[in-house]
Amino acid sequence: MPTLILVRHGRTAANADGILAGRTRGIGLDPLGQEQAKNVGQRLAAVPLALVVSSPLLRTTQTAREVVAAQRSDVALRRDSGFVECGYGRWTGRKLSELAKEPLWSIVQRQPTAAIFPGGEGLAEMSARATDAVRRFDRQVARAHGARSVWAAVSHGDVIKAIIADALGLHLDLFQRISVAPGSVSIVTYGMHRPTVHHVNDLGSDLSGFVPQADAAPADGVPSGDAPVGGGA
Repeated sequence: MPTLILVRHGRTAANADGILAGRTRGIGLDPLGQEQAKNVGQRLAAVPLALVVSSPLLRTTQTAREVVAAQRSDVALRRDSGFVECGYGRWTGRKLSELAKEPLWSIVQRQPTAAIFPGGEGLAEMSARATDAVRRFDRQVARAHGARSVWAAVSHGDVIKAIIADALGLHLDLFQRISVAPGSVSIVTYGMHRPTVHHVNDLGSDLSGFVPQADAAPADGVPSGDAPVGGGA
């Protein structure tokens, strides 16, 4: 199956000020965030992407445009609400330092599956629609571009953490153990038997190893998608 590159958007002023931006419209990248977006675009320039999908919010579309602009050939950019930020409801726009005093904060930290934001979305609901979107687009990319293609999804911290937790087989109640920084890259392949997680919260690795290779049987005879016993080369 194709390889998915998950990109968290670059930093915003709300991130820097400790404010929960949520789905507030018009919040774009700050100067550091713009630099982070250009950097991730340059890192992915060596990897021909079959498709880039973005959350429809400004900060993610700005980041996605930098990824598309750095590609060496034309690539489609699509927006999909499956990758949008969690709906934080009445928590939106408030300082994290204030929210940390709310009773719900402890539930978010310890039992995310039970966390439903007032007037908003539950973390379990967010996880379900994000993982559904990943699998939906992964199938589309496989049909249109082949099983060895690579595509990217530009999204938000909690959304990406939920996708990674699912790929790792972690219960959502453990997803707070995962860190996803602004401008970071995480990489998953959804194989025949199970997902394989290649990178999490990567801020500087050489990604050229993910350039799609021509379909061929593996030289070591291990079926494609199988995990080599002992870890392989």
